[in-house]
Amino acid sequence: MVDEIINWMKGVPLFQDLSQEQLLGLARIAEDRTYAREEKIFADGDPGIGFFVTLTGRVKIFKISPDGKEQILHLIAPGEPFGEVPVFSGQNFPAHAEALEKSRIFFFPRSAFIELIKQDPGLALNMLALLSRRLRRFAALIDDLSLKEVPGRLAAYLLYLSDQKKGATDLALDITKSQLASLLGTIPETISRILGKMVKQGLIESDGHRIRILDSAGLEALVDTSSRL
Repeated sequence: MVDEIINWMKGVPLFQDLSQEQLLGLARIAEDRTYAREEKIFADGDPGIGFFVTLTGRVKIFKISPDGKEQILHLIAPGEPFGEVPVFSGQNFPAHAEALEKSRIFFFPRSAFIELIKQDPGLALNMLALLSRRLRRFAALIDDLSLKEVPGRLAAYLLYLSDQKKGATDLALDITKSQLASLLGTIPETISRILGKMVKQGLIESDGHRIRILDSAGLEALVDTSSRL
């Protein structure tokens, strides 16, 4: 089991700069967990008792407004960590986490992780370097998704997906339009309308949940100008 976890961690960006000894230490404290579809992983305000890395499945990170509206903050894909910042800061989780589908997730308890750091401070330095880069990219995405008009937000999200897939132009939207609308702070009808206008303008091709980017420069211009289409 330990060897399996080590081999898997070598392909996860969060762990790629770690030594074999550091990977072994983390593998020994990892807890292999499975969550059912729509099962809660943690709630907003729960103690930050550890961090998670998704092996299979997907996880949504979200907040609930005072009037009960759900706002998705991030969608976690396989190989991505979540809940890691409270582990380093010693604070509570700042949002809810829920499995979007059956998911296998490795959990790393904070207490055991802190003991590893005491023995090998370089472990934290290596991980923090990557986390800082990841948080800067996430902050830029949040800026795009919060300060622009909805067409600009959608264009920014499509370009983000393309960047995550190393520039691929054929994309699969593996979330519902309702979830995408929640992520972008709008409603499903608006998403459908804007996708239709993007198709008419030759920016994309759309076939159900598949999107093909035809004009990346046009999408980038839409992000920069935040046009209403």
